[in-house]
Amino acid sequence: MAETAQQIPPSAWAELLAPARDLACGIAAINHGADAVYIGAPRFSARAAAGNDLADIERLVRHAHRYFARVYVALNTLLTDAELDEAAALARAVWNAGADALIIQDMGLLECDLPPIPLHASTQTDNRTAEKVRFLEQAGFSQVVLARELGLDEIRAIRAATTVPLEFFVHGALCVCYSGRCYISEKVLGRSANRGECAQFCRHRWALKDLQGREIDRKRYFLSLKDLDLSAHIGDLLAAGVRSLKIEGRLKDERYVKNVTAAYRLILDRLIGSGAGYARSSSGECRFGFEPDAARSFNRGRTEYFLVNSRNRPGSIDTPKAIGQEVGPVARAGRNWFDLESDVAIHNGDGLCCLDGEGRLIGFRANRVEGRRIFPREKVRIEPGTVIFRNHDSVFTRQLDASTECRQVAIDLLVEQTAAGLRCTGKDEDGCVSVTDRKIDLAARVQTAGRVEEIVRRQMAKSGGTIFRIREVRVEIDPSLHLPAAVINDLRREALQRHAEVRLAAHIRPERTAGPGDAPWPAGETACLAHVTNRRAEMFYRRHGVTAFPPSPAGADNDGLLPLMTSRYCVRRQLGICGRDKQGPQEGAGPLLLCDNTGCYVLQFDCDNCEMLVMQAKNPQP
Repeated sequence: MAETAQQIPPSAWAELLAPARDLACGIAAINHGADAVYIGAPRFSARAAAGNDLADIERLVRHAHRYFARVYVALNTLLTDAELDEAAALARAVWNAGADALIIQDMGLLECDLPPIPLHASTQTDNRTAEKVRFLEQAGFSQVVLARELGLDEIRAIRAATTVPLEFFVHGALCVCYSGRCYISEKVLGRSANRGECAQFCRHRWALKDLQGREIDRKRYFLSLKDLDLSAHIGDLLAAGVRSLKIEGRLKDERYVKNVTAAYRLILDRLIGSGAGYARSSSGECRFGFEPDAARSFNRGRTEYFLVNSRNRPGSIDTPKAIGQEVGPVARAGRNWFDLESDVAIHNGDGLCCLDGEGRLIGFRANRVEGRRIFPREKVRIEPGTVIFRNHDSVFTRQLDASTECRQVAIDLLVEQTAAGLRCTGKDEDGCVSVTDRKIDLAARVQTAGRVEEIVRRQMAKSGGTIFRIREVRVEIDPSLHLPAAVINDLRREALQRHAEVRLAAHIRPERTAGPGDAPWPAGETACLAHVTNRRAEMFYRRHGVTAFPPSPAGADNDGLLPLMTSRYCVRRQLGICGRDKQGPQEGAGPLLLCDNTGCYVLQFDCDNCEMLVMQAKNPQP
């Protein structure tokens, strides 16, 4: 007999991890195939605008656990001394609400009296090296969220040196900076990205200049990236050692969660069904009433980032806004219409957009559609050859809104007669068994025996409104019994409700047993040492051998350059002017300036490590 979801160890999982802005999004994620969801705690989440009360977290936990799916709670900001005790108490409350893991950034929490909840190391802890991940494993973390910037070879190297389950982002928005290494928002506006209050400087429009003030390029969104889409590399990631495939989007709505989760569920199910050796980590089969397509949800264009190409150009420098699904080019255009060279069906009310000759995004609605001819609602000038995108699909949106209960656990039912009435025994795909007895008067008989079995089987096969799909109904009762349909319906409702509770009780929630230990801190890892915002975090690092702590760039005050962002993305490479790039002019790697209404910032290029640093200078020359 095949192993069930409860019996498979995390090291063998292929986990689909989806975001939950709130309870409704979390339920939508589970219903559309997520093996786990991550949701913000009431406070101290890296998305300050996406906190959730404990009652909602508990309701989400109950819904998820019936599928043997899991709920991870994000409590992943840096904390002050005044906040630590409250955060520790919140961790205990989250554990009592039934959560399966806590996602954290601040190591001061490991010096607090925490419940035995498993800990996941947030991507905010800058997890890019085998040495760092091995330390986190030795410090007691049960899962580590890797940096988005890693390539497949780097992931393989981390896997070879560690055994802790690895989590990796596969879809959604990208920060231009290594997670946890961005200080510009805090330095300039007092809103710390490490405390969930990022002001998104990476989506600003900038002027790019040399140090003499000459403009290198017209004003564009030079730090804005496309959205991640690794849907073509899920098998590669699993083979490299990733076990949890994470969708970004704790600020996204239900439609995004439904569609993107469903799209990756189908990809993952095909891999699992191919015999490649991967196993699902939760239960139930999804059947969707729409065709999942991640390209039809919010996106700024698609990039594989640096997973397979370290020289990739992932920038979305013409616009930071969602452009959506590419439809096709304009074939002909008239005064108030244009013809599309595309087989994609456009509908009245669809939202469309394109980039004009100066690279500006223009949005408009399809007021009327006649075949491939579009009549925009707004007055827009569209030239032949312009590529049109659709960022709102009216028909698809209605399909998503109607998609609710599309995931069901298979169950077999046996209805048999007892001395006091009827008994229904349920056994599901995971081997969970429930027994429901119902007292009824068995004295009534029918004049013509033989139809009762058919009636019972038909009524017991109805499972609408539950998490179950009735796979088989066996009936072992006296064929002369008279059983009203209402009696059978009551038995079915009670039996399925009882079985749902049996599954809830059968969910196995692992506990953390390892403490923080005394493993030495990796000597080469210095960036996170600037994240010490409380005394207990300092205690943690000192216990692991750290003796000196660099100042936080956000809080430092000196006359030199301050590193506010560190990025694997490079503006020079994006524009084709990198000295190592064979395309474009062969310019050097000297500093450049980025300027907006908050000031000018120096771009320095560390070509040995292929990294770009955004620095603040006291008096940069514009």
